[in-house]
Amino acid sequence: MKRLSPMEVFGLRPVGKAARETWLALRGDQSTPPSRFDASSLIMLDPRVSFPLWLGRTRPDKRIELYNLFNHRQTPPEAGWSVRVTQVEDFRGGRNTYDSHNGTDFAVPVGTVVTAAAPGVVLRVSCEMNRGGLKVFIDHGRGIVTTSNHLGRALVTPGQRVARGEPVALSGASGIDCLAFFPWSCPHVHYNVWHEGVSVDPFARPGEIPLWRGPGGLPVPDDGRADDADFAPTDWAPEGVSRAIAACHHEGARAEMRAFTDLAERAMAVMFQMNYYPTRFGERPSLYRAPTPRAPYLDLPFRASDYVGVVFPERRG
Repeated sequence: MKRLSPMEVFGLRPVGKAARETWLALRGDQSTPPSRFDASSLIMLDPRVSFPLWLGRTRPDKRIELYNLFNHRQTPPEAGWSVRVTQVEDFRGGRNTYDSHNGTDFAVPVGTVVTAAAPGVVLRVSCEMNRGGLKVFIDHGRGIVTTSNHLGRALVTPGQRVARGEPVALSGASGIDCLAFFPWSCPHVHYNVWHEGVSVDPFARPGEIPLWRGPGGLPVPDDGRADDADFAPTDWAPEGVSRAIAACHHEGARAEMRAFTDLAERAMAVMFQMNYYPTRFGERPSLYRAPTPRAPYLDLPFRASDYVGVVFPERRG
């Protein structure tokens, strides 16, 4: 683990930008509903897990506790990002998630090395206080994009090719949700997996195919098998990218997306906007030329020297 400054841990630079994004989360704007939370949100706070992690302690069995899982009964985006627990179901049929949770939370101490879950190319590094803090976005081809959220420091830059298991960031607790509930909320990496541009659960429900390639469909670290030669960057559909930008009714977001001259980085900017600010779009065209089926491809995004696997949280209900 590496030592990070408090400003890095919580993603507070630049201060003015962080303040504006915090206000957006609380109040919303013409195209973004405010976030929603209530007493049910407190169910997710677990000092049993969070306090040791804030002190830099890991489990003796070298397993990462999963903090929140993907919710398969998410509330409508038009109702606002909800950290309430009103209608939830994780892939095991439990309640270890919250209304709008669209990823997997790996509970790890601040400063933990985060790695690429598969070979790929970094297409975006950005920090939004109201949307997961500091993040690294990697295109792995095969219709798969992953994003690591709540980071403390990025170790890569857009356009950089990365190998499976290569360090890409140091974990933190950046973003309004981690800061607001410190130290009761766990420091963690919120890990998104997007398949063909849509948030999906890398774990498999009965009858589904997992995206993790470990035994039993569970994430394990890179086992050293070289497969970088199998990586091919996504063949983006420029007409889909242009159509999506035209469908965005937020002037600032349209300008930001159009500012990218590289097609891959522009496509990632569009995918970012469509997933983090879905209410800004009148339609959601595909950014891919052709569909790609789900297949096991991803490893645990942490070093094998640090962790051997994961452990599921106690069921909340």
